[in-house]
Amino acid sequence: MIKINNFGIAVILFTSTLTIMVGTAIAPSLTEIAKNLNFSYSPGWLITLPSLGVVVFASSVGKLIDRIGTFKLLCLGLIPYAIFGFLGGYITNTYLLILDRFLLGPAAVAIQVALITYIADYFKGKERMKLIAWQGMSIELGGVVFLSLGGVLGDWNWRYPFAIYLVAFVCLLFVFIFLPKDDKRKIDNIQKADLNIAETPKQKKEVKLIVWGSLLAMALFFVSFVRLPQYLPTVFDFSDSQVGYFMASISLIAVLSASQMPRVTDKLNSYNTVISGFAFFVLGYVCFALASSMFLLIAGVLCIGVGFGFTIPLLNHMIVEASTIKTQGKNLGLSSMGLFAGQFLSTFIEFVSDDTRLIFGVASGLALVIVLIFFFAFKKVRLM
Repeated sequence: MIKINNFGIAVILFTSTLTIMVGTAIAPSLTEIAKNLNFSYSPGWLITLPSLGVVVFASSVGKLIDRIGTFKLLCLGLIPYAIFGFLGGYITNTYLLILDRFLLGPAAVAIQVALITYIADYFKGKERMKLIAWQGMSIELGGVVFLSLGGVLGDWNWRYPFAIYLVAFVCLLFVFIFLPKDDKRKIDNIQKADLNIAETPKQKKEVKLIVWGSLLAMALFFVSFVRLPQYLPTVFDFSDSQVGYFMASISLIAVLSASQMPRVTDKLNSYNTVISGFAFFVLGYVCFALASSMFLLIAGVLCIGVGFGFTIPLLNHMIVEASTIKTQGKNLGLSSMGLFAGQFLSTFIEFVSDDTRLIFGVASGLALVIVLIFFFAFKKVRLM
């Protein structure tokens, strides 16, 4: 069987950073970008519109991987990702810009599903969980780099952050060199018995909970990405680069917490670790809502970062574990749909109020409700 070596693993981790970059690359300069592109709707839509594209196309992408294979799907995602991402900085018609950002969605979900499939197919057990934890760390480390870089480039010129999307072409080159181009022998050697294994009622229930968990965790996480770029400059007089560094610090904490997620899971189990992640979201948004100094802002950064590290990477692992070989593509598509639907839905929290502190307070309340719901839902699944 063809195996993925260390260079291949590095390519998977590097390319994984694109999934968070789809929105965060332009986040630090969001207000200035929206003004210069004559975007007539809320600036936050420029971050979350790709997520709507994911929601629409995720199911189709999950089925497509079974037809064309992992390698072709990954390439099919990387090329339009680079093109649509870069062109967004040059489209001044609102409706064409909406279409451009929307079409980034199917490209991003193709990348997401293909990369997780590579991990699921070529790694097993604790090795798989470790690599998925590394993937979560890489995604957030990419957030650190791209948010910081986006802020610096935005200080030079509002259009420069869009050039970051061209990194996808670099990833494409590495994919061609280092990743398997679909091991047909592996596919042919899968036992028919494995293909015919049906999902148990418990697995079906788990998949639904995991998809909902992914949606809600990402929605809570992205509330900070939607509101902080508008909140920090007005309340704390942050520059674009300072906004980038501040938001990058959330990603840095997420990297560190994701690295410890497997150890925490060993002690608490997967269900309780996810619940604790949502509890950290509660604390994080309480800190942001009450912040009048850097102390509470930093406390909020710590909690939101840990919330991500204890939820998203672990939920990605759980969806693989809850899937059979036959349902893996479909379930990964559903999981990706949940993740990006959460990003898109985070925009609608702006309709709650123009007061960002109140929005953060509402987010903390929603997170608390989610903690309680998932506590009882996971308990019910464990007893099945």
